[in-house]
Amino acid sequence: MPVMATISAAVVAGLSGAVVSSFSAELKNPALRSSNGRARVCAVRAGKISGAAGVRRRPTQAQQQQQLSWKKNAAKSLGLVCATSVEVVTNRSIRCATTEEIDAEKELIEEDAMERMEKTLETVRGNFNSVRTGRASPNLLDRVEVEYYGTNVILKSIAQVSTPDGSTILIQPFDKSSLGAIEKAIIKSDVGLNPNNDGNVIRLNVPQLTSDRRKDLLKLVSKLSEDGKVALRNVRRDSIKAYEKLEKEKKLSSDNVKDLSDDIQKMTDDYVKKIDVLLKEKEKELTTV
Repeated sequence: MPVMATISAAVVAGLSGAVVSSFSAELKNPALRSSNGRARVCAVRAGKISGAAGVRRRPTQAQQQQQLSWKKNAAKSLGLVCATSVEVVTNRSIRCATTEEIDAEKELIEEDAMERMEKTLETVRGNFNSVRTGRASPNLLDRVEVEYYGTNVILKSIAQVSTPDGSTILIQPFDKSSLGAIEKAIIKSDVGLNPNNDGNVIRLNVPQLTSDRRKDLLKLVSKLSEDGKVALRNVRRDSIKAYEKLEKEKKLSSDNVKDLSDDIQKMTDDYVKKIDVLLKEKEKELTTV
């Protein structure tokens, strides 16, 4: 069982330099550290404290500033960041979250943000791939699902999809009995292409886009891009709220939250740039005749 560092109210009443030095020395004593070497620290309660003679009095502003300075220095010397999150009491000890525990919480928030942003990027990429351009591309069929033996599967998992020329998509099923199901799935999908089933393979002819259709699709991909950016900003907002929650729990300082929020903003900016790159590539495809 870890040994918690405690200090009586009488000891902290005056908060003289000698007392602070004495208590700091006590906290550095190995006997007051936990079995795994991680120290705990308890902070001074704001408000009324007991004096050496047992008289209850409220600390002066100077004493309050001294208390705050003492807490920060004690926490810093022990590698802790939660000195203000606990109280000093006479007869019991209170456990502080360790630096390792707080770092683990911060890491979980960052990992969650990166995972969600990566999924958002993949969603935008998939949406772009499903937008038909004037050229044949296997990517047009990325989201087509086929009912195969009672289960919905991705088309590309049961057939080879290729483009023998710039205007034709060729689908060769691994199991010819699935031709009918594949044809039905393409008709039901939103790819806007009519399948030609010759009993062995399915061909899709990709017509050239009209000028008006190109303009409509350019507007569509721009909207899909903006939707992705909104999703990224929502992830950023959730992450910052999670950091602010740790601040309210006195596990992070306001400076910590600012630095971590800046990191999340940089991550958001990076993913926004990635979406912009995808958008430019798609716009180039749509404008190339």
